[in-house]
Amino acid sequence: MRASWFAAALFIFAAPQLVCAQTNAVEHAIKAASGQTVRVGIYTSIRPDCTSGPLPGIRLAHAPAHGIVSVKRATLKATNVKQCLAIDVPAFVAFYRAAANFNGADEFELEVTFAGGRKEIQSFRVSIAGGQGI
Repeated sequence: MRASWFAAALFIFAAPQLVCAQTNAVEHAIKAASGQTVRVGIYTSIRPDCTSGPLPGIRLAHAPAHGIVSVKRATLKATNVKQCLAIDVPAFVAFYRAAANFNGADEFELEVTFAGGRKEIQSFRVSIAGGQGI
């Protein structure tokens, strides 16, 4: 089995608060196999009392040229996250699927909007290798 999903996942935790609208940029490097789906991010909101906050909005700001991006709703069950010993909260999980028989590079951007209006542009650079292995 590949590395645990925690190692491959990108966690975005936002404490709900009133903030001025601002935009931050984050860059990620991802490896994928052609024709295969890889998880690129997990997005949730955890309050200081370990309960769920409002989920962020996610928008595909720049589509990939050689694959597709999808987002699914899920439940995040984890232990020892921040000050929380155990959590069970809703989350969004983002996936990238490279086109079959494509080798090379691809890129896309997600715009994540948190409660209070803070925005984050997440740029993903994907290295795609042929076959099943990465």
